[in-house]
Amino acid sequence: MHFSKNALNLDPARETDRIVKFLQQNIRQTMRRGAVVGISGGIDSAIVLALSVRAFGPGKVIGVMMPDQDSDKLSEQLARELAKKFGIEPILEEITRTLEGFDCYRRRDEAIARVFPEYDATKGYKAKIVLPQDLLDNDTLNVFSVTIVRPDGSEETRALPAREMLQIVAATNLKQRSRMSTLYYHAEARQFAVIGTANKNEHAQGFFVKYGDGGVDIQPIAHLFKSQIYQLAEYLGVRESIQKRTPTTDTYSAPQNQEEFFFRLPYATLDHLWLAKERNVPVPDVARVMGLTEIQVQRVFDDITRKIRTTDFLRLLPPMMDAPQSAAA
Repeated sequence: MHFSKNALNLDPARETDRIVKFLQQNIRQTMRRGAVVGISGGIDSAIVLALSVRAFGPGKVIGVMMPDQDSDKLSEQLARELAKKFGIEPILEEITRTLEGFDCYRRRDEAIARVFPEYDATKGYKAKIVLPQDLLDNDTLNVFSVTIVRPDGSEETRALPAREMLQIVAATNLKQRSRMSTLYYHAEARQFAVIGTANKNEHAQGFFVKYGDGGVDIQPIAHLFKSQIYQLAEYLGVRESIQKRTPTTDTYSAPQNQEEFFFRLPYATLDHLWLAKERNVPVPDVARVMGLTEIQVQRVFDDITRKIRTTDFLRLLPPMMDAPQSAAA
């Protein structure tokens, strides 16, 4: 099968029309009257907002900003610019007090301090969790480490034991679940639908929180690679400041991009390799087109397979028992 670096190119106008019709059809089927979108100043929520406005008009679209104490101030600024661009009035829901009620920060920081006893968020320490960044060159597994940033700016990274990793992730996931609840408040108060912002990279590899940012009514862009999201953003007129912003989790207190947190590769490389894998393009052909070794290509293929397999449960509906059998006569 032919494979090239143009394989991910879209017809943005045609794809926009397809998604707009998909949104309109599914809104009718769910008996909703409009759309609620969580907007973060990131490119995914930007194009979902733009598509929703095209589908329903600005009067039937609500954009909700949900920062907490760890959020980058730039996120709210860009989200406001986005809302203005597409003609909606944004709603600000600051969720720090909600998360304090859930003990989110204390639980997270308690686990970090077991790895770094000096860690103290009240004294200006910041932290994030990261994966190894050597996917092309080593067969390292997706095992997290924790990085702290001291008040003087110095950084240190240490291996993260399973107990601490699980506690940090469980506490941090309270953020996404609080945002989901907030979006559904605004949706249910208006009989609107919550529109998801996960792209294919996030949805298929499990880069989302179950019943958090994965808790939505419609997923309009979960079939698009991140590289294709940028193509749509340009066509839809998303501001250049958002298009050029490095994709970030905006979840931990220390600055963090999505590559170091989860994907381990630049999107331009990851997306082409993933598409080639899906199309069963022979590894030697992929290596030649991408300028990589066959071993490097296979490492990425294996990593994608592992992530999809180990996060399958996130995409499943809860199992239900069949109807009971009738008692024997």
